[in-house]
Amino acid sequence: MAFHVLLALVALLVVAITWLWDYAIVRLLWRPYTAAKKFREQGIHGPSYRFLTGCNEDIKRMKDETGGLVLDIYDHKYLPRIAPHYLKWRAKYGEPFLYWYGPQARICIFDYELARQILSSKSGHFVKNDAHPTLLALVGKGLGFMEGADWVRHRRIINPAFTIDKLKMMTKTMLDFAESMAKELEDQASQNKNGETKVDIYKYFMSMYILVFQYRYLPTEMNRRKWMLEKKLRSLLTQIIQPRLASGEYGNDLLGVMLDSCIETKQGGKEMDLSLSMEEIIHECKLFFFAGHENTSLLLTWSVYLLSIYPEWQERLRKEMTMVLFETLRLYSPSLFMQRKTLNDMTVGSTKLPKGIAIVIPIPLMHREKKVWGEDADEFNPLRFENGISGAAKVPHGLLAFSMGPRSCIGQNFSMLEAKSTLALMLQKFSFTLSPVYVHAPVDLFTLKPKFGLPVIVRPLPDV
Repeated sequence: MAFHVLLALVALLVVAITWLWDYAIVRLLWRPYTAAKKFREQGIHGPSYRFLTGCNEDIKRMKDETGGLVLDIYDHKYLPRIAPHYLKWRAKYGEPFLYWYGPQARICIFDYELARQILSSKSGHFVKNDAHPTLLALVGKGLGFMEGADWVRHRRIINPAFTIDKLKMMTKTMLDFAESMAKELEDQASQNKNGETKVDIYKYFMSMYILVFQYRYLPTEMNRRKWMLEKKLRSLLTQIIQPRLASGEYGNDLLGVMLDSCIETKQGGKEMDLSLSMEEIIHECKLFFFAGHENTSLLLTWSVYLLSIYPEWQERLRKEMTMVLFETLRLYSPSLFMQRKTLNDMTVGSTKLPKGIAIVIPIPLMHREKKVWGEDADEFNPLRFENGISGAAKVPHGLLAFSMGPRSCIGQNFSMLEAKSTLALMLQKFSFTLSPVYVHAPVDLFTLKPKFGLPVIVRPLPDV
């Protein structure tokens, strides 16, 4: 008996020592040390690694120090608020520089050619970095977070939902929402003696993707019970999806065209078979509901902000809006940072990247590179896109808001169509000015949001 107990204790001790060696020694000490050494040999430096926490405490401290900054409404240089560590370390260590997110080494690049090589690579050696668990719980492990054969299969199945013909089918749903929103604003304005109304346009546009997706539940920042939220989301999506599958009437909204793309007709056309499982469909719906529609809502929100402080562009936008939307994406891209991770030792340009290194591409910083965008890179100038994206900067792939290469945003045409449809109708009926109570404080909450909303004064235009 004593022998068996001793044997069990020895086995437990071996397991504990193995875990301690693999996790504490190798992952938390040896790998960071060797990675830092390899980068120093290439002339790449950065803040020192701290056991277990890396640079996390320094990042939090710097963000806390600058988080209270309030900007002038004409100041689009919000980077000290959301990314003070990138600005400080770039100035101190040059580019690229190395820093640590916990024990993971991250190299931050600012070179468009390096970004192009990484994002456009079809070798499979660069994959998405591990997503934050909270983000995955909210949006699901859909197409945007898949790799390899799973990504290829999902992309092939979902891609038909975003063809031009399918997008045209969804236009009526978008315009119906915009019409109902315009009617509500007109009713509010008519009740006031001055014929105008003040609204938080950010909240209005956020409600848009609830209606467009025909989905009546949205978690707020006050809802911290993540497991209950995920359960509720799953239940509601199932309640919406199953009746459509049962009836065969999928609808012309985004969910409908996605379901249509996820159905395969077996030979003979009599039996229907899901090419994605119910679980996979739910994950894709969560991703496109939150990531897709929220990004469009934020694009519209920041567009109205810029049009409110540059009212001369409201009239011009009624004639040509693509330039304004592209410039909004340049200055206020909803997605702030792209990350890739090396699956193997790689060389990009002249930089040798060890396996497991995360590469950070800071979109707002690169969108303000004066050597790429010109001396007015910090200013709102939609005319830079007069000749399209390829002619707007000194590199043809300067706008990174939708990424590039094989992993570029599958819903970018949908997002632009949704934004154009809504803005076109709204600008036919209203003018916008920024409310005096607006506080310009963009904040990074997975995406770039106005911390205190976007209150604007809405005035109906006189009938022509």
